[in-house]
Amino acid sequence: MATTTPRECAARAESATNLPQDDAEHFAGYAVMGVPFSSGHYLAFRRFPSSSIGPGYHAVWLRTPGGQWTVHADVPPELSCARYMGAALAGARTGPVDAEWTGPGSLSVSVPGVVRWELDLGTTWATAAATAMALRLPSALWRRDGVVNAMGRVMGPALGAGRLAFAGLAPNGQRFQAKPLRVWTVTNSRAAIDGEDAGTPRALPVQDHLADFWLPQRGLFVADVSIRYPSTAPGWEEFTPDHERTAQHHEHH
Repeated sequence: MATTTPRECAARAESATNLPQDDAEHFAGYAVMGVPFSSGHYLAFRRFPSSSIGPGYHAVWLRTPGGQWTVHADVPPELSCARYMGAALAGARTGPVDAEWTGPGSLSVSVPGVVRWELDLGTTWATAAATAMALRLPSALWRRDGVVNAMGRVMGPALGAGRLAFAGLAPNGQRFQAKPLRVWTVTNSRAAIDGEDAGTPRALPVQDHLADFWLPQRGLFVADVSIRYPSTAPGWEEFTPDHERTAQHHEHH
């Protein structure tokens, strides 16, 4: 039986247009849930070609060794991940974010002048089992937070990723429900951040989280992903420091 590759899943996501028609905010695509590095930096990547609130976008999440988070996205923060994460961020930057598939399981991501990041993705018995479990879970159960978080409690340790949660509260107070149907591990990754080598992939001394979203302690890539925000909450502007709002204003005018 032919194996679906990460690149094939990404290509399928780029051409998909259907999102659920309800009052929730929806996104669909693929993501690097995160990769921790020996320097203490942490990187994550989101590519959501489909969005119910605006154009699709690319985003890179960057954590410094001191624990400060910045989101770089190619759409304004009110249309990107920062819409939900602003309360936990030191900054949100709008500008180019580039991604290129250089092989069936090889991805290159960059934020010009800030991040250069290469990833190789592979399959293990644990990722195969996690994918099989996710694909078999009935759609109705993905809406039950207790069920999907119980699955996360099983999958996290099995994947060597620590704690995982697929539902809960985002830093800005909105509820999220994540539905990742396919999982790969990051078998190798290299990154330069502000021109400096980030070192080798290595778990952080203490697993980080942004409200109820836990950053995996081992690099994971997920595809056929849909994210649902079924509740409303204060938006980006309410949680953004004045200097950040000023910077965003100048960037867009």
